[in-house]
Amino acid sequence: MRAMRRLRIVLAAPLALALGAGAALLLAGGSTAKPSASQALFGKTLLDDAKTTSSVKRLLREGGFVAPAMDFGDVTGDGRSDALVLVDSGGAAGAVALYIFSTNGKAADSSLRVVYRSQGLYRASAEISAGTLITQVPTFGKGDDLCCPAKVIERVYAWSSNAKELRLRSSRERDGPKGAPATTAPAQPG
Repeated sequence: MRAMRRLRIVLAAPLALALGAGAALLLAGGSTAKPSASQALFGKTLLDDAKTTSSVKRLLREGGFVAPAMDFGDVTGDGRSDALVLVDSGGAAGAVALYIFSTNGKAADSSLRVVYRSQGLYRASAEISAGTLITQVPTFGKGDDLCCPAKVIERVYAWSSNAKELRLRSSRERDGPKGAPATTAPAQPG
């Protein structure tokens, strides 16, 4: 009996340490992983940009981060890749801001600058496809879980050479990933 109690204590100690370390990471704002060179570059550029909102800057300093998955493609039509960068909250809100970085209108070796920004999002996703920016933002209905919004607003932006900016080309609301309706099995004869 005494040996079993000692074994439980010996096994419980490492588990308690592991749980304590996990809780400390959560309280400290999540992962302690070092950002990639790209994440660090885009994060610094956003912090230095006067047009980045104070809430996004605060988030980047206090636990939010530049998402590691970035998308690259030519959305400005100059034959050079532009970068789609999302800022993630580090929590349930997911991606809360998105930016397109480009050298459009400047020499190819110029510093990247933001040519498009959307800074008041919630659980957004985006991609570059066929020279356009496509964004998806959920619209939650009563009782929807975070995973499964009732609707998603999809917007497509295209570059205007004359205005030197991305302009909304189309917008549509589509069904979200709420799941298929439950089906009822036919009654069994009885």
